[in-house]
Amino acid sequence: MAQMKILITDKFTENGLQILSAAAEVEYQPGLEAQALLESIPHFDALIVRGRTKVTADVFGAAPKLKVVGRAGVGVDNIDLASAQSHEVTVVNTPTATTIAVAEHTQALILSLVKSVTRGDAAMKSGRWVKKQIMGGELDGKVLGIIGLGNIGSAVAQRAAAFGLQVIAHDPKKTDAFLAKHGAESVMLADLFSRSDIISLHVPLNPTTRHMVDGQALAQMKRGVYLVCTARGGIIDETALLSALESGQVAGAALDVYAQEPPGLTALVAHPNVIATPHIAAQTQEAQARAAGDIAEEVLAALRGEPLRWKIV
Repeated sequence: MAQMKILITDKFTENGLQILSAAAEVEYQPGLEAQALLESIPHFDALIVRGRTKVTADVFGAAPKLKVVGRAGVGVDNIDLASAQSHEVTVVNTPTATTIAVAEHTQALILSLVKSVTRGDAAMKSGRWVKKQIMGGELDGKVLGIIGLGNIGSAVAQRAAAFGLQVIAHDPKKTDAFLAKHGAESVMLADLFSRSDIISLHVPLNPTTRHMVDGQALAQMKRGVYLVCTARGGIIDETALLSALESGQVAGAALDVYAQEPPGLTALVAHPNVIATPHIAAQTQEAQARAAGDIAEEVLAALRGEPLRWKIV
């Protein structure tokens, strides 16, 4: 096993490096750019990335020795899965490592939106006392619509119950019994749009979900709805969302992900009714340590031909 070579191109915690280094030759090059990756990858049996590195068809084409790509995190939209399959490269991820971190960040964004926390903070820091201009709301008794009740969506539903939120959810891959077990009423997507006071998105980005929240979907929602997305940029049509914010159809949005990252100071990011964070929902010390440990073990298992827990292709 010592002859196996593993390349890591994004930030990776020490516990994961120790697991890998005990069994293989590891090159840790966080921040490696696309051209340098193409030049380096022919020498490696495994590649470990987070969300920054794009594992394209060109990368797979340049990697005759590559056996496995590991994504230290959940989403694999930065990996060309069709190319991986055609080159017979296994792709694995860590679907449970960041669940708590993202669910907690989602709840923090929901609270900040409804309570106008960031507006009050910004006013105070600019020397303004705006007590009479800010009127928040309460979560108790409101309807939270969750789109996608996987690991993270289920964790959000669990936490929402503690705030007295009524949870409804849409996930065609899950049974009504599964949703009920996790405290959510199963509804059709159109019903979720029309009934929810707050909508939180927890689906992967793929051709089916790209722009699933577009102008037509936004028009079906309650006037004054709040939107939260800690999933992937591109699920929401950002142009349509900006229009809905301007018209008041959407009262506020909290975004951790964007169609283009970093997005820059766009009109959407700068909108007073938008809370914008820089894709940090999974950025906790605990989550990153879990992700590194999990993907290290999974990549080594793939190289050894052992059973895998989280094989994508």
